[in-house]
Amino acid sequence: MIPFELSNNLKHTWFFDLDGTIFKHNGLFDDGQDTLLPGVVELWDMIPRDDVIVITTAREDNVRDATLLFLKDSGIRYDHILFGLPIGERIVVNDDKPEGLLTAIAWNVKRNQGYQL
Repeated sequence: MIPFELSNNLKHTWFFDLDGTIFKHNGLFDDGQDTLLPGVVELWDMIPRDDVIVITTAREDNVRDATLLFLKDSGIRYDHILFGLPIGERIVVNDDKPEGLLTAIAWNVKRNQGYQL
């Protein structure tokens, strides 16, 4: 399901954009409510409990409470969530481990398609 290999002996930090990868893009604004995308719960179940999950979003603070409530009601755990980020690319910069481990991985998914397990 996950299109890359992860180290077995290290913890991981997952960065997820919110709209289009976890929730239907603009569902709250277009439909009046958020919708969880297919396969999200199953993907979350695959992420080890001691890994860190960071959610990023361009959503403004005026929808923070509704967003956090929907995440909670949907059983989507996270460690940090960043609101009000610019629309555009998310760039992760990290160093390679001396033993050759690549410490930055990008996974672009098709908007609103969810995850097939």
